[in-house]
Amino acid sequence: MKDWFAHNVLGLPELASANGRAVDDLMVYVHWLMLVLFVGWIIYFGYVLFRFNAARNKKASYEGSKSKVPSYVELAIVAVEAVLLLGIAVPLWAKNVNQFPKPEDATVVQIMAQQFAWNVRYPGLDGKFGQQDMKLIASDNVFGVDPADPAGKDDIQVLNEIHVAVNKPVLIYLSSKDVIHSLKLVAMRITQDAIPGLRIPCTFTPTKIGRYQIECAQLCGGGHSAMAGGFVVVQSQADFASWLKSKSPGATSFE
Repeated sequence: MKDWFAHNVLGLPELASANGRAVDDLMVYVHWLMLVLFVGWIIYFGYVLFRFNAARNKKASYEGSKSKVPSYVELAIVAVEAVLLLGIAVPLWAKNVNQFPKPEDATVVQIMAQQFAWNVRYPGLDGKFGQQDMKLIASDNVFGVDPADPAGKDDIQVLNEIHVAVNKPVLIYLSSKDVIHSLKLVAMRITQDAIPGLRIPCTFTPTKIGRYQIECAQLCGGGHSAMAGGFVVVQSQADFASWLKSKSPGATSFE
């Protein structure tokens, strides 16, 4: 019932990540709550029209109700909302935003957004990223990789494609070279701003093999639409390992 409502009534897009289930469930619960409130307010509105119509109230009352019940109800509502916000919502949010997989258990990717492309970097077969220095950032070195660091010799860099392995957590470190961008992966149910000078982590776990569009959720200039030209490519573990090997410096494969 919940899945039917999500896809046939709300029209939610395809879900391809483990973490996205909680997002979809929240959307469903919120819309059910809004439906209940809508019906409740319509019933109350009908009651008010009936109870206070001119035929039943020949003479207007300029004093209004003297009951303190409405004030007590308002205070109770404020108290309940405060408990929900401070006691439940804030702690749960703080817990969720700090839940990141360990790098050794995840596919670690660095993404540098720029006008108008997504630069994607992998640590190579040694599993180590080369050191970076903001002073070294240039058109041919968007990540500012130190050429003297041997750990960066086998780093892999691709454009507008995020290759990941299915059912393995992905840990992204996101930044921007120029203006504020926003990495939006609808099928993975994540959106994260890319801000110059900041290295922001975000994570998801893909569950379906396929190609899923990358979008930019922040208007970033005249070529903003070009930011939707990239894809998340979810592969089997074996295919992902083969892809990494084919992209490693010195590889002769052109896959």
